[in-house]
Amino acid sequence: MQTPVFMPVGTLATVKAMTPQEVAALPASILLCNAYHLMLRPGSEIVARCGGLHRFMGWSGLILTDSGGFQIFSLRQLMRIDDQGVAFRSHVDGSAHTLDPERAMAVQAELGSDIAMVLDHCPPSDAPRDQVLDALQRTTRWAKRCVDQPRPAHQARFGIVQGGLDLDLRRQHIAQIVEVGFDGYALGGFSVGESPEQMAEALDAVAHLLPADRPRYLMGVGRAEDLVRAISAGIDMFDCVMPTRNARNGQLFTSRGRIVISNARFRDDPEPVDAACACPTCQTYSRAYLRHLYVCKEILYSRLATIHNLHYTVDLVRQARLAIAAGNFAEFERRFFAARVQDDE
Repeated sequence: MQTPVFMPVGTLATVKAMTPQEVAALPASILLCNAYHLMLRPGSEIVARCGGLHRFMGWSGLILTDSGGFQIFSLRQLMRIDDQGVAFRSHVDGSAHTLDPERAMAVQAELGSDIAMVLDHCPPSDAPRDQVLDALQRTTRWAKRCVDQPRPAHQARFGIVQGGLDLDLRRQHIAQIVEVGFDGYALGGFSVGESPEQMAEALDAVAHLLPADRPRYLMGVGRAEDLVRAISAGIDMFDCVMPTRNARNGQLFTSRGRIVISNARFRDDPEPVDAACACPTCQTYSRAYLRHLYVCKEILYSRLATIHNLHYTVDLVRQARLAIAAGNFAEFERRFFAARVQDDE
């Protein structure tokens, strides 16, 4: 893959509302699946018996699997964490499970992904410093256990840096995780409650400390403005559910900002979502038609809106990549922010 790159999210081995062929046509070269969710449904052993995740879902590109660290954060009311691992109740059926570094890597080996993420402990952005320190130290201990586990010959492993908004802790943890040694490095614990300005300030302070000869991955960030700022700070890889989730909820991305398609002003609007967009949705359908589908709760709306939002996001990062290659990223960044309008919905 060429970086910077945006990875569409296919949590359950599917990018919602899209076929793998449509995702590839965006074009997307890599997508993200979630080992925690696939461990519960259908089970990593079933995926392995079906030939691995690529064959199971009919995807010929690259796959990165997240280990479940974010679910420890987002579903923490169902979990109990200690140095050994995580004991939790399934959000699906309430059944009891455990997830530790050894199990996290074994599941991802069965799935056969191309990039496996270590198991990490992600604290809330407003957690006290002692809790953030405890989480990052546990993440380091878990990372060392992860690298000791067997893996498929083709599978790369990425370490994850925690530390919240405490820049000293971020720097400390970068040094620890780099010392363990990984094929790539991720910044976790962002976009979990802090402001965009706080995240941008932290990225400017620490992203360049990650090894320059390894991919730098910012986990869970997908707002257009945040993507451009993070690329400027030196980030290579991104993933986020925003393009698909926001599409289904009626929010569409454009070069001038976001629009809410349910607004009455789009009832008879013959224009495409974004005149500057080359996606199949914008080349064929009007805002009025998309609003009609959304108001009527037609399934086709979710498909057309998802195609547009993902195309916009993937293409934005592609344009940034081309600007870097041409040596004019600063001008690209200036024009991007100049085009955003004040009444962004």
